[in-house]
Amino acid sequence: MEEDFDVTSHFEGLNGLSCECKPLEEITNGHSNHKPVMNGLIIGHNIKDRTNGSAPLGSLPISALKQNGLLQTLVAGGDQPKPTAEENVELEKARQEWDALENVQPALTEDSNPTPLISFNEALQYFQTADLGDLLKNIQPTIRRTGLAAITHFLFGPPRLHRELLEERDLVFAIAQCHVDNSQTVHMRVLQTIYKRLIGSRLDCPRFGAHWENIGFQGTDPATDLRGTGFLGLMHTLYFVMDPETLPLARDIYKLSQHPIQNFPFSVMSINMTRIALQVLREEALSKECNRRQQVVGVLNEFYVATYLHLYQLWKTQQKTIADSGFVLKEVELFAKKNPKQMLRRLEVFLKERPAVGIPRGTSSDPQAQQPSPSLGERGARVGAAQGSKGKEMHFTGVCDLPPDMEGEARLI
Repeated sequence: MEEDFDVTSHFEGLNGLSCECKPLEEITNGHSNHKPVMNGLIIGHNIKDRTNGSAPLGSLPISALKQNGLLQTLVAGGDQPKPTAEENVELEKARQEWDALENVQPALTEDSNPTPLISFNEALQYFQTADLGDLLKNIQPTIRRTGLAAITHFLFGPPRLHRELLEERDLVFAIAQCHVDNSQTVHMRVLQTIYKRLIGSRLDCPRFGAHWENIGFQGTDPATDLRGTGFLGLMHTLYFVMDPETLPLARDIYKLSQHPIQNFPFSVMSINMTRIALQVLREEALSKECNRRQQVVGVLNEFYVATYLHLYQLWKTQQKTIADSGFVLKEVELFAKKNPKQMLRRLEVFLKERPAVGIPRGTSSDPQAQQPSPSLGERGARVGAAQGSKGKEMHFTGVCDLPPDMEGEARLI
């Protein structure tokens, strides 16, 4: 006669704790249909033995695991003796960490919504439509000459800039008076674009931090390095890294700036190139080329790049180091002032011999770099409307900070 037995098997389970299995049904036809119950959870036959700790028992939500008798026993201590004060602290800490698991959220990377790159033309259009009236009152676009110097310059000096280009020239000097404004989206996009294009990153970077030193600023805030060139120093760097024809050169110079021996601060040196270009423009040495092309911004951009190219070739071929920076900058500035046409011609030849990598000359894979420059008529209209409404630290004083009688000398301090 068959009898039903209430058989309860005990075995030592995980972590040495006792577990029990109770059959749920009778044994029929020689086969067991029971399902073991462990701490209130039914364990199926198709689950592999995982008591060795090599894998979890199954995929369960945290809220369900918290109701597990085994885990409750672990937290409560079971029938073990009451823990000491020190053990209580550890248990409380473990309980808090366990409770916090349910509140953990996946971290969102900065790449989830990166700041879009900005082209030079887009940034320029922002300044063309901004109200720069107060800044325009303080600019000094040409050198004030008196007496014999004025007569000599009038008779033998370069030609005067055409009247229709004066507003564009004044805009350049107004931008050189503009400071970085953290509340202006365009300003922040310019900084982010320069950093990303030099580093080759898609991620945004913090506004302040030591990472700016990686691209050659002197500290944690790029704005503190813009003395004498203002935002124009960033605009020139933006042009350098966003133009597909000049980007390879910009990265070559950046690579040299990271050289273990020939290193120099890329961005600070770039600001010096802007300072030199701005001074050459003030001395009217670029007026002839500006008149020929009927533009000022484009000529100044190219002259900035040509000046940086000249420094790069000199620095690399003559094995210069940061200790030579003062002498090199003085030499570059003197050569640029005396030979502006030759500088521009050298750049043109260099770019023809080495076109943008993988991009036909005159085209760009970057849609933002393909935006056409605004026409001269549009420029004048916008300006008129706006007017109505890691190495040693290198400190320099820009051309906008100096009285006229000091211009023409090397001004590294």
